[in-house]
Amino acid sequence: MNLSHPVRRLLFVTVLALDEGGARDAFLADAQKYRRELLAHCYRMTGSLHDAEDLVQETYLRAWKSYDNFEGKSSVRTWLYRIATNTCLTALDGRKRRPLPSGLGGPAADPYADLTERHEIAWLEPIPDAPHEDPADPSVIAESRESVRLAFIAALQHLPPRQRAVLVLREVLQWKAAEVGEAIGVSTAAVNSLLQRARAQIDEVSPSRDDQPVAPESPEAADTLAQYMAAFESYDMDRLVELFTADAVWEMPPFDSWYSGPADIIALSKNHCPAEKPGDMRFLTTTANRQPVAAMYMRNPQTDAHEAFQLHVLDMTTAGVAHVVAFMDVSLFAKFGLPEAL
Repeated sequence: MNLSHPVRRLLFVTVLALDEGGARDAFLADAQKYRRELLAHCYRMTGSLHDAEDLVQETYLRAWKSYDNFEGKSSVRTWLYRIATNTCLTALDGRKRRPLPSGLGGPAADPYADLTERHEIAWLEPIPDAPHEDPADPSVIAESRESVRLAFIAALQHLPPRQRAVLVLREVLQWKAAEVGEAIGVSTAAVNSLLQRARAQIDEVSPSRDDQPVAPESPEAADTLAQYMAAFESYDMDRLVELFTADAVWEMPPFDSWYSGPADIIALSKNHCPAEKPGDMRFLTTTANRQPVAAMYMRNPQTDAHEAFQLHVLDMTTAGVAHVVAFMDVSLFAKFGLPEAL
């Protein structure tokens, strides 16, 4: 083609741009299959479902803008993880960690004392499990190697962001140290040092239990969850006591206190729960962080409707319910596909 004519040259450049833009869009359309696992990755890094969703969007935007720089030396999946990790590190710069009440450093609280809400704290959030997961899906494989259980996510938040990134990339995604170093711009020796410090910190803050966790899809979990919801719905607090382990923990952000032991948990419920009689509470079930969830709806005496109240994320072991985080952020119900009222 003779490109000496200005109009022909302009048309040629335009066609090239359209072809390039189409290739870029096709590339990113194919990359959408990694969205769920990138969401889990950004969630591990931030402890926030809301932030993770925004950061995944930012990751795809950055990938779209830098498509021309992708040389194919690594897989598309690895390239996206590298972008997502650095996007998270940038976002976390200067931010405080997202805790649970038990991670604030204070002792277990008196269940008869007043409750204090702390809305200025950015609390840890749960993440809904993906429906109809394929066991062969890379995101499922990654999550099975290192759980997304709340206890692990809460422990991760104690780490500085770069240590957090190294631990997740090395031990969850099973990247080699050199790959991690290249991704975050440090030497292999620095990666190994960061990993060693991260492991020590995780061991220090992670809860130690003799009992094994129960899979949320198991018959044991389904039975315990059914008994748990039935005890609340019938307002049978004595029955509820029997379901908790001796050292069970209860917390409910944005309240900054946490409670230990069945007696104190029941005392808290009797003294501070707005329910007064059987039928005031109803539940729907789902799962989050690979744990059973009981979504509580509280009866509104003015309308007689049961309205979204708390999301109970349960940590079940072979000995019973070991930990409940009752999230009171009702905006989470929509994220879990749950109705605002029954």
